Amino acid sequence: MNILANKVAIVTGASTGIGYAAAKLFAREGAAVVVAARRQKELDELVELIKTEGGQALALAGDVGEEAFAKALVDKAVSHFGGLDIAFNNAAILGAMCPVPQMSLTDWNQVIATNLTSAFLGAKYQLPAMAARKGGSLIFTSTFVGYTAGMPGMAAYAASKAGLIGLTQVLASEHGPQNIRVNALLPGGTDTPAGREFANTPEALAFVRNLHALKRMATPDEIAQSALYLASDASSFTTGSAMLVDGGVSINRV
Repeated sequence: MNILANKVAIVTGASTGIGYAAAKLFAREGAAVVVAARRQKELDELVELIKTEGGQALALAGDVGEEAFAKALVDKAVSHFGGLDIAFNNAAILGAMCPVPQMSLTDWNQVIATNLTSAFLGAKYQLPAMAARKGGSLIFTSTFVGYTAGMPGMAAYAASKAGLIGLTQVLASEHGPQNIRVNALLPGGTDTPAGREFANTPEALAFVRNLHALKRMATPDEIAQSALYLASDASSFTTGSAMLVDGGVSINRV
């Protein structure tokens, strides 16, 4: 039996990487999926792929940092599929990577808006829709960066992703009585286009792989499996967590 049968999910950052893998997996497991990202063409191709595999999906392109878009995603889920049960707020950018004294306020604000403010905006509209369904699962993609490790040049990224963990804890406390679970997923290095922005040379890639106890990076499909766990009833007593799925990068010292 499909573990997300009769569920409706929103997945942001779905045009590539972890979001793309999660959207396909959620649909295969029975969820009707609303996929979101900036690029319409890639989203349309994802929807067609999901439909050819027998799933249900629709796409909406836009900026997750805009409140009107956050509302429109929920409206689409409700009007087309009848409600909302799962939201995987995964969209993010690395942004400018440089020491703080060289970072512009514009660069800082862009990362905070895309990675953290977008999560607030998503939750603002997703939570009432889940409450109307008597429960749900809200998931944010955070990271080990700024949680168990500091990486030079990544102040804005780390601050935005660490902020998601605080947001997760407060929302879990506020909405637990409504049977809404809120969790943060903390991947390690993952072989995605964004990951390759950081590990953009063979030497950098080897360095990142070696940071992990498993001595490799994750595939997007591996991280999507952990998102599926948090989305499903398998995690029915899991809320407020910062769930590391990091290949041991947090504990590795050699």
